[in-house]
Amino acid sequence: MSRAEPLEAVRTPSPLWTFGLLRSELLTTFRRWRTLALLGVLAAVPVLVGIAVRIETDDGGSLGGGGGGGGAGPAFISQISNNGLFLVFTALAATLPFFLPMAVGVVAGDAVAGEASAGTLRYLLVAPAGRTRLLLTKYATVIAFCLAATLVVAVSALAVGALLFPVGDLTTISGTRITYAEGLGRALLIALVVAASLVGVAALGLFVSTLTGSGIAAMATTVGLVITVQILDQIPQLDALQPYFFSHYWLSFADLMREPVYWDDLVKNLGLQALYAAVFGSAAWARFTAKDITA
Repeated sequence: MSRAEPLEAVRTPSPLWTFGLLRSELLTTFRRWRTLALLGVLAAVPVLVGIAVRIETDDGGSLGGGGGGGGAGPAFISQISNNGLFLVFTALAATLPFFLPMAVGVVAGDAVAGEASAGTLRYLLVAPAGRTRLLLTKYATVIAFCLAATLVVAVSALAVGALLFPVGDLTTISGTRITYAEGLGRALLIALVVAASLVGVAALGLFVSTLTGSGIAAMATTVGLVITVQILDQIPQLDALQPYFFSHYWLSFADLMREPVYWDDLVKNLGLQALYAAVFGSAAWARFTAKDITA
């Protein structure tokens, strides 16, 4: 017993060691050129949207979509020329269906499979990390990327909107007026909801990443699944299944710009993301803990 206790102490990582592992994963992920390129593309989307709207309005044209439109994009884009803060909402609505989940799919798909293809996964497991701890660290890193990617879009849109358009009190989708400060608060809340909307894709990508030793295959499969699910979500004949697709309630964040706020679809979206995270997170854990690591 006296010999076993010190050995167990050595094998059990301390909380400080776990924090160091997470810090290492975050630095490794955010220093990759691929990650920086993805963030750069996301930051460019609001710039392109803002310039397009400015050119359109300077030429005397009008933007389609009324304030009470059914889609988040049309409901917001018609307001950009009146208040630059609406560029934040428009940019998030434009990037959420494809650009944001694609970026998250690339990072999540590479989380485990990328280590395996690079031959570094075995070395990570030689350290006293444990498979469960390592997988949780990988998932936490992907979630951090979800938040960072969403904030990059929001901050870029906020800066471009303030530069190209007037700012001030704004009108909600419901037609009521709120202050600019309250609008900034809602923009931050919307960004957090959008980031939370990606946790299901993050868990799906992590699960796919445990199934293969090829990072490229895992990334391609995850992005392909995201695109496929969104196509299926647009087919009327599948309306009975669509409420269970992780993308179905993504644009419900627009309800945060109503007065009063409509919470039903927002709650459904967050609950659905939690369900996907639990199901595919558990599947990833079951696969990774039983997998033979040969690379």
